[in-house]
Amino acid sequence: MNTQIQPLLSVRDLKTYFMMDEGVVKAVDGVTFDVNSGQVFGIVGESGCGKSVTMKAVLRIVEPPGKIVHGEILLNCKTKDGDCQVVDLAQLDANGAQMRSIRGAEIALIPQEPMSSFSPVHTIGDQIIEAIMLHQPVNKREARQIALQMLKDVGIPMPEQRLDEYSWQLSGGLRQRAIIAMALSCNPRLLIADEPTTAVDVTTQAQVLRLLRNLQQQRNAAIIFITHDLGVIAQMASYVMVMYLGLVVEQGPVDDIFHAPKHPYTQALLRSIPSVNSTPRVELPTISGSIPHPFNKPKGCPFHPRCVKSMPGKCDVRTPALLPVGEKQWVSCFLYHDSEAAA
Repeated sequence: MNTQIQPLLSVRDLKTYFMMDEGVVKAVDGVTFDVNSGQVFGIVGESGCGKSVTMKAVLRIVEPPGKIVHGEILLNCKTKDGDCQVVDLAQLDANGAQMRSIRGAEIALIPQEPMSSFSPVHTIGDQIIEAIMLHQPVNKREARQIALQMLKDVGIPMPEQRLDEYSWQLSGGLRQRAIIAMALSCNPRLLIADEPTTAVDVTTQAQVLRLLRNLQQQRNAAIIFITHDLGVIAQMASYVMVMYLGLVVEQGPVDDIFHAPKHPYTQALLRSIPSVNSTPRVELPTISGSIPHPFNKPKGCPFHPRCVKSMPGKCDVRTPALLPVGEKQWVSCFLYHDSEAAA
């Protein structure tokens, strides 16, 4: 919903469904957002709300039986001549040459669990070198020098030695840095970080976040940061999108989301964060209930069964559209829009 003329990535009404024997799982059900060059774009929500599936759809790596059934994924690519060309990734063959050339070079992924992302039978260096040679016109010796420099850039000690080690020989923090080095080895313009600090301790988490922020500023790359941790979002992102059950319920600048949240779901998430001002030995507020089963999506607003402000006859009948509230904030809630404004 940003107003810049040519965003780096523009997703329009994206729908990604899983065709199961039991029924259709609408993992992503009409998501729209823009990411600008140099921006850190945060996506937040509970587990199962569609964050990771949205990014897998952008990278065209959704596992069967899932597939994109509707929508556009417009990427502003650079041609060999240095010009810009808008490509709809949703229309490309997921295993075709053009999509493979974009995946890794234009858009790179930092996965949630680096241990399962590295091959245990190949060295860290061999895997980074392979990625570099796939996307850059260099020989193996030149690729090794680039890989070595990347390990230095991400702060791995003794990079010459680590280059010839296996992933299982590294600690969790070093594995995380190594996967970041591989993701950045081809200078992508967009980096997708899918909960990159989930599997590390608090100290390593702070180091990884600082590293990502410094690298993003040095390279002016855009980052899509996926997490369920609002504290991380406050530290990293400049723009935030809140998802619930495959839909965008609110989005806007990080200051607006944290200081003036509109949607009851966003408000409930923020209330559940512990604060230094919290009263000791008092339970934190929680969101009642749980995310509905994907085969039993409630009619109307998906959050209404858990919402303390739900309006019977309105919220349980129609799905509110995502509409502007103020200058830059958007929200999907009948508290702010007329009941006729439905998606």
